[in-house]
Amino acid sequence: MGLLPYSEETMEAQIQRAYRAYQNKHSAMEQHIYLRQLQNFNEELYFRLIIDHAAEMLPIIYTPTVGEACQYFSEIYRKPQGLFLNYPERQYIDQILDNVGDANVEVIVITDGEAILGIGDQGVGGMGIPIGKLSLYSALGGIDPENTLPIVLDVGTDNQALLHDPLYLGWRHERLRGQEYEDFVELALACIDRKWPDAVIQFEDFGMPNSQNLLARYIDRLCCFNDDIQGTAAVTLGCLIAACRATQVPLTESNIVIVGAGAAGTGIASGLVFAMTQAGLDYESACRNIYMLNRDGLIHSASEHVLKSQRSFAQDLSELSDWKGDYQLSDIIENVKPNVLIGVSGQSGMFSKELVTQMASHVKRPCIFPLSNPTQKAEAYPMDVIQWTDGRAVVATGSPFVPVQYNGTNYTIAQCNNAYAFPGIGLGLLAIKAKRVTNEMFNAVANVIGNAEPDVHTPGNSLLPPLSGIRSLSRDIAVAVANVALEQGLNKTQVETSVEDLVDAKIWNPGYC
Repeated sequence: MGLLPYSEETMEAQIQRAYRAYQNKHSAMEQHIYLRQLQNFNEELYFRLIIDHAAEMLPIIYTPTVGEACQYFSEIYRKPQGLFLNYPERQYIDQILDNVGDANVEVIVITDGEAILGIGDQGVGGMGIPIGKLSLYSALGGIDPENTLPIVLDVGTDNQALLHDPLYLGWRHERLRGQEYEDFVELALACIDRKWPDAVIQFEDFGMPNSQNLLARYIDRLCCFNDDIQGTAAVTLGCLIAACRATQVPLTESNIVIVGAGAAGTGIASGLVFAMTQAGLDYESACRNIYMLNRDGLIHSASEHVLKSQRSFAQDLSELSDWKGDYQLSDIIENVKPNVLIGVSGQSGMFSKELVTQMASHVKRPCIFPLSNPTQKAEAYPMDVIQWTDGRAVVATGSPFVPVQYNGTNYTIAQCNNAYAFPGIGLGLLAIKAKRVTNEMFNAVANVIGNAEPDVHTPGNSLLPPLSGIRSLSRDIAVAVANVALEQGLNKTQVETSVEDLVDAKIWNPGYC
């Protein structure tokens, strides 16, 4: 008594006060810091605020603002959150995990901070990504935050600015490579699996080739997935399914150019090929429909320095005997006449006016997806693409963009954001206690996303439903994932009721008891 004002306050009043405080911040970074502090102070209020203002706050707690937050992680650090598994303390990992206490950890997002969005090696600053991702798991997927855990593997950094920054909080050592790195990751994951054998593990923002190698090594051992590879592929495929509905060009008949052959690019290509084979196309023909570029241009059978994960998508030079010009993007557009152009290159302005108009001269409704994050890394801006194509382009982006007004039509730009997928994926995996994560699950997710927006045919309409409706979409995705797990016999939970009931029983809603 006396330590608080007299009036008892409702959650709604507290949300109103918190939202006013949020609006009074003068920059996206200030808003991000405020929300992080609110999360530490009152988690129930934080998640209610995010749920009520999802479309507005998603870019603040995640892309693009989280990229800047990772860069300044050591400067804005206020309170410990998550676990730091540091290489010099590797002999104590079991004890470190015990510091979490008796929490029933169900979802873990883990990173080594090497490939944060499009900005690269951020060392322990990469912790901002697992924190942000898990906030979305709870706000958009309904997973109890008490059962989530962000983890960063501190294996050093090659970012010289961080190594010389007196405020940097991580291990001041060049980044580990090779066997030392692999042994440390194996040790960490083995300890995590012993402690929480039913947890879903999401790999996030590992660099190439570690991202591909880790997924291949653990996909059949743990209930794990890589969101940069598989989550990005599912959302991109979902956008493309919606785009195919809008353009009336089937996926199996599409010629697709992917600019960027990293984890995201190869993951997207693999997801597209799987979807095409599921639709009846043979594997070789599906691969031939995809033209992938790395920094040297088109990946073909004579290309050097091609990774194993990229080799499947190398075009056979013998099939390009009548090729005109070289193997750069403009030559590919001229020879292939693609109807789909996807950018995951991290190269701002890669899709120039000349390239876009060249593509649009061959295709009635070109699908152009500049997906690189954060915003300043986008291969093109939607306003330009729509103007250059006289409003004919079907556009989806990786970063959020405001609607574009052109010739009296309001074009709502679909954000091809992984938040459409991974919260629901996690919810479905947990509801059924899935043993593994499979390609069939991601394909089912893509089909839910691709058919979620009923009207994609009206000019200007988005390919995807608004972000404010993701919580409902996450439930549909969870049901689809759980059903696939059940069909494949990968469920640990005995299903004595409907899958829908299992999913609904797992959904957490913030509020005071």
